[in-house]
Amino acid sequence: MATLRITIDIFSGRPNPVIELSGKQARQALALVRSAKRGRERGPPSVPTLGYRGLLVERPGSRQRAPLRTIDPALEDFVAGSLPLLRKLALGRSFPALLRQEMERFRDLREHWRSHRHHWPDRDRCHCAPLYEPGWWNDGGQRQFNNNCYNYASDYRTDIFAQPGRAAGAMYTALTCASVRPAAVADALIASPTANNRCPREGHLVALVIAPGIDFHWYRKGRNGYWSHKPGSTPVVNVDNSGQLIPDPRTANRGMYTQFCTFMVVMHGHVKIQ
Repeated sequence: MATLRITIDIFSGRPNPVIELSGKQARQALALVRSAKRGRERGPPSVPTLGYRGLLVERPGSRQRAPLRTIDPALEDFVAGSLPLLRKLALGRSFPALLRQEMERFRDLREHWRSHRHHWPDRDRCHCAPLYEPGWWNDGGQRQFNNNCYNYASDYRTDIFAQPGRAAGAMYTALTCASVRPAAVADALIASPTANNRCPREGHLVALVIAPGIDFHWYRKGRNGYWSHKPGSTPVVNVDNSGQLIPDPRTANRGMYTQFCTFMVVMHGHVKIQ
């Protein structure tokens, strides 16, 4: 019997939701995937944006080397309309509507997205911040796919999508500022709510934002005073959802991550995350 696994690439901090299909539903979805292969819209390498970024399709037990990334509208509509399956994900009653909204946003975005090569004007220098080295993280393999925004912000590779507080046995219990912030403090990040986007004398500045009840996301400030981030398993990027450089994450286009929580400081060699 045909089975199909569809991963919804939408989260930055949490593992992405996965839908398992079998029987008639799997055959219907597989027919749409094959139709997309024959010439309908297929997915480019993932656009590193916050929020929805496409679907990853796998056939368990097949010889498929890697998941097929697709942004085919017919398959997206099939997934977004499968309410019983989406409800089984236990992501809240608002998730199906949010997913449809994000799919529409991404359809608009990919019509206009262009490669962004910016000259970065000098800002306040942050001499202790990590170098902006996207190529190291964006290896198209294990580093990129298995490290998330929290790994990147902390400059700490774990290859397991690190979660705030897990290493300390004090993982967050809700997707709120009040829960994720102390979990990060348990990992030895330092809460700095009055930092006001200023570089610390030691360590480097990071920022926590929340998609309320859905997910968390982290940014980190670079040596040149601008911010960068890593949306989930996608590449590191130095622009926001509008393709603009990020002088301050509080005013950036953050998509569904509407709640700015706080600035924090990462002291190099002090934090432990997993």
